[in-house]
Amino acid sequence: MREAEYYRVEGGLAICELCPQHCVLKPGQSGLCRGRSFDGRILHATNYGKAVSLALDPIEKKPLYHFNPGSYIVSLGPNSCNLQCAFCQNWEISQRQCITREVTIQELCKICKQHQPYQVAFTYSEPTMWFEYIMDFAATAPEIQIVLVTNGHLNPIPWQALLPKVSALNIDLKSMRPRFYREICHGNLDIVKENIRSAYQAGSHLEITFLLIPQLNDSQEEINELAKFISSIDPNLPLHISAYRPEYKLINPPTSLNGIELACELAARHLKFVYAGNVISSRFGKHQTP
Repeated sequence: MREAEYYRVEGGLAICELCPQHCVLKPGQSGLCRGRSFDGRILHATNYGKAVSLALDPIEKKPLYHFNPGSYIVSLGPNSCNLQCAFCQNWEISQRQCITREVTIQELCKICKQHQPYQVAFTYSEPTMWFEYIMDFAATAPEIQIVLVTNGHLNPIPWQALLPKVSALNIDLKSMRPRFYREICHGNLDIVKENIRSAYQAGSHLEITFLLIPQLNDSQEEINELAKFISSIDPNLPLHISAYRPEYKLINPPTSLNGIELACELAARHLKFVYAGNVISSRFGKHQTP
């Protein structure tokens, strides 16, 4: 555990400034992410180095299809998230307290150097809630490439501090509707869109994931809007449209293969690389990768 970054103390309260939730904490309280707690004087990163999972994954699982394809990547993540998506596909490790194991930075460096290329993915839940751990790791092992699989829901100043340390990102863009973000995720769409733009401008390798949820974000209008937004940044940015399954608080029916392929067809009118995720598609599989 170490002192958290990006907070201030006023009137005996800690105001966290890491993400747009801006949690205001009394002594003894933790933030929405469960990873930062206030002792009355200092805000602590209580989740520091505590991993909910540690594995060696194909990099395509992140998904990243255009970054070190065919390689394996050390992958781990915290028991933390700063959104509360009703449909969360990993809610068991992101939305409730669960068992973790401590992975020191030195141990993680050693594990990463057992595999070529040297690379690590901070993933599974919401890795930016491990801000201090990731920054310390980057300072200790600059030779190891860092990948983030993230919701992109971070305040601009810490986001800009993080980007130079990151080689590749997959950002999960959940909808093109501000109301969807407010009511279903308890988040801010504008922040995520701006962070996607700034990640691209920073020169990081970038791919986007969109979870297609029947009756919520699968209209042709929204898919066209999604694809046009990404294309306005760069039509060569890869987009992964993934199938949803009923999880956590949402009982909408699962995404059909036909629904995924229709969405991919629409997006492909504006983007060069569109992939179907969580389904087997002969038309939009990873065989398209250049």
